[in-house]
Amino acid sequence: MANVDASQWLMLLLAFLVALFILLSLRGGGERKCGGRGRVPPGPLAVPVLGTLLWLSHSSADLEPLLRRLVARYGPVVSLRVGSHLSIFVADRRVAHAALVARGAALADRPEVTRALLGENGNTITRGNYGPTWRLLRRNLVAETLHPSRARAAFAPARSWARRALVDGLVGGGAVLADAFRHAMFCLLVLMCFGEWLDEAAVRAIGDAQHGWLLHYATKMKVFAFCPAVTKHIFRGRIQTSLALRRRQKELFMPLISARRERKNQLVERAVPEKETTTFEHSYADTLLDIKLPEDGGDRALTDDEMVRLCSEFLDAGTDTMSTTLQWIMAELVKNPTIQSKLHDEIKSKTSDDHDEITEDDTHKMPYLKAVILEGLRKHPPGHFALPHKAAEDMEVGGYLIPKGATVNFMVAEMGRDEREWENPMQFMPERFLPGGDGEGVDVTGSKGIRMMPFGVGRRICAGLNTAMLHLEYFVANMVWEFEWREIAGEEVDFAEKLEFTTVMAKPLRAQLVRRRMN
Repeated sequence: MANVDASQWLMLLLAFLVALFILLSLRGGGERKCGGRGRVPPGPLAVPVLGTLLWLSHSSADLEPLLRRLVARYGPVVSLRVGSHLSIFVADRRVAHAALVARGAALADRPEVTRALLGENGNTITRGNYGPTWRLLRRNLVAETLHPSRARAAFAPARSWARRALVDGLVGGGAVLADAFRHAMFCLLVLMCFGEWLDEAAVRAIGDAQHGWLLHYATKMKVFAFCPAVTKHIFRGRIQTSLALRRRQKELFMPLISARRERKNQLVERAVPEKETTTFEHSYADTLLDIKLPEDGGDRALTDDEMVRLCSEFLDAGTDTMSTTLQWIMAELVKNPTIQSKLHDEIKSKTSDDHDEITEDDTHKMPYLKAVILEGLRKHPPGHFALPHKAAEDMEVGGYLIPKGATVNFMVAEMGRDEREWENPMQFMPERFLPGGDGEGVDVTGSKGIRMMPFGVGRRICAGLNTAMLHLEYFVANMVWEFEWREIAGEEVDFAEKLEFTTVMAKPLRAQLVRRRMN
């Protein structure tokens, strides 16, 4: 038995549980009611202990096609069980609105098994539970760093630098477009997070640490959703790897955070020169130094570990989502030269030739640009599912019972591509968001009704929504202003999808870029 690996141990465990099922097979067969009102959403047969066998036989990459088949069979709200845990998937926009807006407070928590396994207290914005600490952290991010006035003014030089770096990388050729997009977005987020112009080696080191953590978390930690009391022993090596990756982040982040703390102290003492060539006046890390958490009847500062996790979250949230969306939009413009030409005409008409760049003020005057961005987010949301929610109490939504503790997932891509709501949903048509189109007046916040929800909806809506729209408009406009994007002869743009941390192009975009402007 000494040579039995982890996967074999898991199979032995499953065999034992199947045997146990024989003893329990007559228990819990009926659907649970909520005071005689609703029933748990339908789904495939679930067996005690093991849950839905379909779940066990499909990988994460196969989950979305499986759910489409289940929705076609059972309806727009379906249930799957992982062991004894219930997961509910919502593909209907009206049910989603009733759950996330009308009953949003009861569905604002996050399911998170790995927090306890890694010894983390959950004090982050994306994965923390709803409550005073979460509200404080989110309010700090939105008001102090992502507020529109701050994002436009304080970080305009960072955006301009990232734009120049991206243009130079694309002019040089040889770079994979997806890598160029991601590196530019990451450089921008590092500047916003730590407030310092870092050299390429330092940025690459932080990027490697972030990517390593994200890849491990996304691919290796999902196993703990199944019977964590057992799997934490079978896969304890994965927990140790997670802890090591967190330590590496801390090694890289804390010197930068400490430098901001020292700078803050010097400012108080008026010891910092008026002009600094490598340092921003404001950074996200600065705001973390001032936070006082309302705990145990008093206030306390964030620990080093908490600041590291919040900075890591900041970098994760804005890098892959932005670079993925940018690649999808540019791929559509390559494939649809008429749309690209119309967008370029609008840009030229709103900008003088002597400009060095398209500014945020310029983009406000470009309705077709905004329509292109919205159409990209509708057809190609970077996350095909919103981050999962957890029911804090039994609740009835749309005639269905969502039991307390159930995980609720919202199928973002299905809503944005619903042929009952959108004309030719798989066709890229920015005009649908102009007056007279079927998307006219769409509100991506979903407060009055959900047609598409690329940023989520309700209390847990993406805190960076406004900044994301600003960045997408800025970079798409400048990329079309600088280059004509053409399809490479013999290399047709392929819109097949692949699940990584976000839903990316299975065949990364390659394009022939023709310089429109010579600087």
